[in-house]
Amino acid sequence: MLPVNSCNATGSKPYWSLPIRWMSQLRLNVLTIVVLSRGKCGLSSSVTRYIVSMAAANLMVVVFELVLKRIPIVYREQFVFLLAVHVCNIHAVLLYAATDCSVWFTVAFTFDRFVHICCQKLTTKYCTDRTAAVTLGPVILLSCLKNVFWYFMFTGEYHLDYAPWFCRERDGVPRSLVWAVIECLHFLLTPGVIFCLILLLNVFTTRHVLVTSRARRRLRSSSTGENIRDPEMESRRKSLVLLLVISGNFILLWGVYMRYNTWGRMYDLGYQSSFPPRSLQELGFMLLLLSCCTNTALYAVTQTKFREQLKETAKVPFTLLANFLP
Repeated sequence: MLPVNSCNATGSKPYWSLPIRWMSQLRLNVLTIVVLSRGKCGLSSSVTRYIVSMAAANLMVVVFELVLKRIPIVYREQFVFLLAVHVCNIHAVLLYAATDCSVWFTVAFTFDRFVHICCQKLTTKYCTDRTAAVTLGPVILLSCLKNVFWYFMFTGEYHLDYAPWFCRERDGVPRSLVWAVIECLHFLLTPGVIFCLILLLNVFTTRHVLVTSRARRRLRSSSTGENIRDPEMESRRKSLVLLLVISGNFILLWGVYMRYNTWGRMYDLGYQSSFPPRSLQELGFMLLLLSCCTNTALYAVTQTKFREQLKETAKVPFTLLANFLP
């Protein structure tokens, strides 16, 4: 089950607002990468690498989905030559691989924060820039290998009927039990298993912070007789807030998309009495794409130093322009 493109049913012209949305989402992710890569946001090297990788993966999703998918569909006459080349198959593999990277980077980040907060003895060994690099590399490789099956599931043709779609499926795929099992396993792993992992890690992390915070507060108040500011617990709470905001955003915005794909595939195999409404598909896919550009706003809300660096980065073009003016 593939998402509907947000263009008109005839395919003759795109919505006038599409280029604006493309550029705004691209700018947000590029700005996030630039700001965080400077390393002045007060985050550890491992956290910075994870978040930059998440932003880069989100950027690739935006490029593959909102730009490279729509151009050959909307401007079909100009891209007729693509019918002779299996571009759509390759495009599908890259798009789903980028999406998998984005969500599994979120899991890696969540686990890193879980170790940092709950397993202090392992922090110096695991929560390092080198470990983050070693973790992210295999994730990228496995995401690409996992999504190779999309190449054989589709034809190489972009198509647009009464409802805009992506690649045309090969004959027999919608009713094939084999392809149904493969596709269900795909969505069970991403994002089904990811939902469970993130929820479990967040529950354990939150419980640990609450229990430790109460114990340290009782210990400090009994020893000094008054409540004293605890920098370590404040640091843990800030890490917890950042963790819950990012993972909660992911679960909320991916939930509808996962529901539609499960329902739609069950209908194809005859297990549902009615096909899921298109509005649910469009809503789920819109929220999925929204998850690829909301992290910048989340960082700005939760991280004071990120807001400061965001302002400094925004001033750079004007500063350079002022230097060139006489």
